[in-house]
Amino acid sequence: MRDIPAALAAHLAGGSTTLCHCWSLTRRDGLTLGFTDHDRDLVFSGITFAARSGLEAAEASAELGFAVGGGEVAGALTSLGIADADVAGGLYDTAGVETWLVDWTDPGTRLLLDVGTIGEIRRAGTAFVAELRGLMDRLDEERGRTFRATCGADLGDARCRVDLADPRFRTTGTVLAPAQPGEMLTALAGAFPAGRFSGGRLTWNSGANAGLANDVRSHTVVEGGARIELWQEPPCAVAAGDAFTLTAGCDKCPRNRSLSAKLEG
Repeated sequence: MRDIPAALAAHLAGGSTTLCHCWSLTRRDGLTLGFTDHDRDLVFSGITFAARSGLEAAEASAELGFAVGGGEVAGALTSLGIADADVAGGLYDTAGVETWLVDWTDPGTRLLLDVGTIGEIRRAGTAFVAELRGLMDRLDEERGRTFRATCGADLGDARCRVDLADPRFRTTGTVLAPAQPGEMLTALAGAFPAGRFSGGRLTWNSGANAGLANDVRSHTVVEGGARIELWQEPPCAVAAGDAFTLTAGCDKCPRNRSLSAKLEG
């Protein structure tokens, strides 16, 4: 049972209400943003909840017991609210969310409706819909070690034993020339065999995508450098001279055992 503050209960029992929703989002980079579906900004808990941000409640569900509840918020990608580049860059993935029901005439009269995280974000043009996952979603994850045909370790973890700080598995580079979207000719700081960074991770150090990261689809050695293909096109345009850091990938095939065993053999 949810305890409703006396002032809010009295307000709800009245003939009319002055209520709105407010959301506070804490992004992966630590920045906290506030949004409201009211027509003017509201301030409480040290956060300014911006109006006219294009955010509104889409749907919500609540479950008893350990069932997973959640909801959705929908809106427009605007410079005053949520930027397309930030969404594409993953800054809102698993962002912490608090959902409030607030009396806009007195923000001190409010009720915390839910605490959760951002799940899947769907985009269509300049619009988006973000899934809100409740705290029970964390209990819906499979735990424990699983045995499968492919290696169960993640590259770089304690079971894998590969040190990704080792210069054999990590390097820096610059873009020589962007090719088609998500593909580019690069100059790496060292010589590496083809495929070393396939399935790895590219983190942008400069340029319009600085601070963002992309998964690498393939790494091939070509005349004049290394060709890197990404699984997803970066949110901002890639330009010649953009610097990045690459970490190695692994196809998890048992025949390889691990990158370290392969090199030592």
